[in-house]
Amino acid sequence: MRKTPVSSIGRGFRAFMLAGLLAVISSCSTTRSLADGEFRLASNKVVVANDDKYRTKDLESYIKQKSNSYLIFGWNPFLNVYNWSGQKGDKGLGRIFRKVGVAPVVFESSLVDASCENIARHLEYLGYYGSKVDSYSQVNGKNIEVTYKVNLGKRFTIGGIEYEVPSGSFHDDFFADTASVSVKKGDFLSESALEKESERSAAVFRKNGYFGFSKNYFFFEADTLRSRDTAYLKMSVREYTRNQTPESARPLNKFTFGSVVIKRDNSLDFRDKVLQDICTIRPGNLYDETDVNNTYSRFSSLRVFNGVNVALTPRDSSTVDCVVNLSRSKLQGFKVDFEGSTTSTGLIGVSPKLSYYHKNLFHGGEWLNVSFLGNFQFKMDDSSVKSNEFGVSSSLSFPKLIGLPVSVFKGPTVPRSEIGLSYNFQNRPEYTRNMISLEFGYTGTARNGHLLYQIHPLQSKLVRLTDMDEGFLSNLMSNPFILEAYRNHLDAGAGATVSWTSSSEMNPKSSYRYVRAQVNMSGNVLSLFNPLMGTEESGRRTIWDTPYSQYARGELTLGKTIVFGEDPRHSLALRALGGAGLSYGNSSSLPFEKQFYCGGASSMRGWQARSLGPGKSLMDPFFVIPSQTGDVKLEGNIEYRFPMFWKFCGALFTDVGNVWNLRDDGTSLSNFSLETLAADWGLGLRMDLSFMILRLDLGVKLLDPSRGSERWIGPSRWIGNDSCALHFGVGYPF
Repeated sequence: MRKTPVSSIGRGFRAFMLAGLLAVISSCSTTRSLADGEFRLASNKVVVANDDKYRTKDLESYIKQKSNSYLIFGWNPFLNVYNWSGQKGDKGLGRIFRKVGVAPVVFESSLVDASCENIARHLEYLGYYGSKVDSYSQVNGKNIEVTYKVNLGKRFTIGGIEYEVPSGSFHDDFFADTASVSVKKGDFLSESALEKESERSAAVFRKNGYFGFSKNYFFFEADTLRSRDTAYLKMSVREYTRNQTPESARPLNKFTFGSVVIKRDNSLDFRDKVLQDICTIRPGNLYDETDVNNTYSRFSSLRVFNGVNVALTPRDSSTVDCVVNLSRSKLQGFKVDFEGSTTSTGLIGVSPKLSYYHKNLFHGGEWLNVSFLGNFQFKMDDSSVKSNEFGVSSSLSFPKLIGLPVSVFKGPTVPRSEIGLSYNFQNRPEYTRNMISLEFGYTGTARNGHLLYQIHPLQSKLVRLTDMDEGFLSNLMSNPFILEAYRNHLDAGAGATVSWTSSSEMNPKSSYRYVRAQVNMSGNVLSLFNPLMGTEESGRRTIWDTPYSQYARGELTLGKTIVFGEDPRHSLALRALGGAGLSYGNSSSLPFEKQFYCGGASSMRGWQARSLGPGKSLMDPFFVIPSQTGDVKLEGNIEYRFPMFWKFCGALFTDVGNVWNLRDDGTSLSNFSLETLAADWGLGLRMDLSFMILRLDLGVKLLDPSRGSERWIGPSRWIGNDSCALHFGVGYPF
């Protein structure tokens, strides 16, 4: 008689229970909690009858009552969970089900008519005059699906534009700008286009001396009777606003700045000279709204002031006085960061970080940051498997570009100069490493905060390795390519990082995309002095008996986050990144700390940090703690994020990528090929605390190139056998 293995029975039982649970959840009614006579709004649909190319998505936001959102394939399990509570649900398990689940949207018929009117008004605003919107409801049990049928109204083409403006200097300034007017002959007439043009034009005049000028000074008249399907537009600028009468008319004059006073909290010790240099409003200059906005942005970017208020008061018909009121913010504080991970092999990794900051060290907006970090990896059942890393770093940032006066910069921000110094100590079973770093550079933003740049003309690092394990050293000696990465070296060069994002908000509420590029060059300037340096037996040039590194390294990241609806927690995040480093001249390989790696809380989450690759290489047996690296990295990530209940959110993700070596290590296992790509999938749980996001991710390997013919990992091997990793972190992974 054949016996079934116990492990197979266990796997089968777990699969059966999971399938049963999903069946119970999906089969439960989504309307059980509704009272008699109530219906659930299952869906809204907009159909444009006379234009199949019109984007109906633009009209859906004007529907007054939204239906329940769905997580995947038209299904929301939390809606089912809520309905387990029944109609009362105020006691026992019912109360719990209601807290965990999502309530069904109870259909309100009165909001359907209001939605029809709302859509029609919006279409008229867009220039579709006389649009008709009807609604149809389809009932299926206690569910209702509402369809809005839209017949777009008539549109008029602008046949000509006539301007009427007051005489004087305003007349000349207005007609000097007519080439930039966005509403032109041949365009479709719409209130939307006229409103945008009046806002644009008013902003132009506020930048040219016309204090207080707004879109409300514009008046529009359209004649649609003169010609069929054509409107003749009259654009007028008057000396009173739409909310005033002609009796309130005042000449449209240009203003100059009068007195400029900067007031701050007396308890804040801050140098007045710095405040005056940062302020872009100057007495006697022509009024320019840009100067006001730049002053606000500059003071805010110092991070020293909790509130910045720029108050403008007309002194007479041509002079405006300015008072800048500054209220202090918290100047000192601590920040805590933490990441942790564990794998099914029992290897645990913990990375705490404690930072202290001071935002006004020398009373001129100087930022001091001091950080203490650690990285500890170990196994609970094996005391010989452990790695300890300690580091301290400090940086000092000045609100100016050293060597140039602040007055040189006219924009909303002033570049900052930064000096950084750090020390890192790492004790592994294979070796001990000490690293000292020094850097100097400039940071700043441009394009209204969309572009961030960091330029470091000086980056230097001295690395010393000691207490190298004899067996590990012997293994390195057999492969000179790997050996050089673990030798003492001096890394001195320059680097730059440029980031662009379509949204400058700290926490974007709508879809956005971003690009980040980083370039590092090392050793090129030092190579000019090769004739003056000493030489090793290997032929490498040295400084203080230490060879210097020479390489070029670049990295590019592309990302996009698509937000569904009005809740930014319901989104799809995409990321693709690639990097490569090439050693040359005085180096035959990249320094270890400049090599790429995969795995961890923000990378290939089915693996622990530095445990994947290069290529289809097996884990190096001489490393007790994983240390797999490469010269090239490619990675892609997709993460679907969705709200769950209370402050909890969920995530479903997949990662694809690996690292490779540019030079053959003698085994060909680390060479690049598509079959050496790795892949994983996983589930995540997040707690959104507004000021921070706590994250827990379970990554499961799908494709592991190091396993040869068994590189595809099926469900039966997802748990155990080094096939999954659990990561804890703060903030989103990307």
